[in-house]
Amino acid sequence: MPEISRFFGVVIRMFYEDHTPAHFHVEYNEYRAKVNIEDLTLIDGKLPSRVLGFVIEWASIHQNELRSEWQHALNREKLNKIAPLE
Repeated sequence: MPEISRFFGVVIRMFYEDHTPAHFHVEYNEYRAKVNIEDLTLIDGKLPSRVLGFVIEWASIHQNELRSEWQHALNREKLNKIAPLE
């Protein structure tokens, strides 16, 4: 599963040919979650509230890029890195 961004110990990944709805995977220490790209809601898993806040802030800034990377993943094309939250 390719890594598309990393910040504050958070790793953002996407699977190739993943199921809908469009989403990305988040890893932080022992926590795992999936976040919907369209409405930026937690689909599955759990994150500490502060980390979830960072992830949602990052995703809102990069939502169009996430949509584009989702299409690349569905088409099994190379995924591009997305700038981290600073």
